[in-house]
Amino acid sequence: MHPERSNADIERIADKAARGARISPEEAVALWNDAPLALLGKVATDIKRGRSGDKVYYNRNFHIEPTNICLFRCRFCSYRREEGEEGAWNMRLDQIVEKARSFAGSGVTEVHIVGGVHPDHDLTFYAEMIRRVKATLPQATVKAFTAIELAYMISRSGLSLTDGLKLLRDAGMEAIPGGGAEIFDEEVRRKICPEKGSTRQWLEVHEAAHGLGIPTNATMLYGHVENIGHRIDHLDRLRRLQDRTGGFNAFIPLKFRSRGNDMEGCGEVAVTEDLRMLALSRIYLDNFPHIKAYWPMYGKTTTELALSFGADDIDGTIDDTTKIYSMAGAGDTNPAMTVGDIERLAAAAGYRAVERDTFYNEVVR
Repeated sequence: MHPERSNADIERIADKAARGARISPEEAVALWNDAPLALLGKVATDIKRGRSGDKVYYNRNFHIEPTNICLFRCRFCSYRREEGEEGAWNMRLDQIVEKARSFAGSGVTEVHIVGGVHPDHDLTFYAEMIRRVKATLPQATVKAFTAIELAYMISRSGLSLTDGLKLLRDAGMEAIPGGGAEIFDEEVRRKICPEKGSTRQWLEVHEAAHGLGIPTNATMLYGHVENIGHRIDHLDRLRRLQDRTGGFNAFIPLKFRSRGNDMEGCGEVAVTEDLRMLALSRIYLDNFPHIKAYWPMYGKTTTELALSFGADDIDGTIDDTTKIYSMAGAGDTNPAMTVGDIERLAAAAGYRAVERDTFYNEVVR
């Protein structure tokens, strides 16, 4: 324990958070450094239960990853390939439509589309992609493109950010995922993804989307070269944006996975640190409705534990349609869960699995 913080100080901060009062960045650092894991879990669980009771949300979804050819060379990325390199892919529009068509009649409510920032794909291409996917699966919400992808394609088009987002919205893009945030601290970002779109761009895209009524998620990549101060700064910037817009649905802490990238030497943090990060996220982000434990990244066992540390969402069925984390060494190399699997996982943690749509409306079948 840090000498300047007593047990009474930590109990006071924990009680403050449990009562729903906002904690400061300095108090968050104190909790991280000195609060026992069990205390963090209790406070986060109390907050979670106050918001969503005994519910654990999931959806029936699948991913389309159009390409892993990317302009940027992020050091933490195991997914990226050069054009022509072994393992590279670049799907044609007809292949994307066929992928979507394969889920017709399956009951999916969401199509999640993210990929590399391909140098040759423009805004017209992506708008047509969304239009065709939505026409193929009209009952499913299209949640598409990270803020980094969006900033590039819209900038290239010459349109303003708002007009570019409107064009995509009119084509059928109804929500935006949270990827590309990594760590907001600019110095850390220069070390791990110097070519990538900036923190300012990421925040501007999400704020513009919220202004148009497009809900989004937010992420943070943790467990590499950053420190706890950088993590809390990241959470604080998200909390301040959410104060202004109210447009975020969920926060998703993403654990750095080390296989097959330029940062393998960093290793990976322990599961106990994952649980601390989930709990602190739930405690600090008092204005975020949901905290998601993304099961293809954590694996099923850690995801079950996460439900006792503030998470109230685990993502969806996925049906073996994403490669981003499996290529980086995550435990589930072919990620898929049935509804029954999800229900059993939630029940084992003492919760009740509830199907939702992209906007957290409960789905009754």
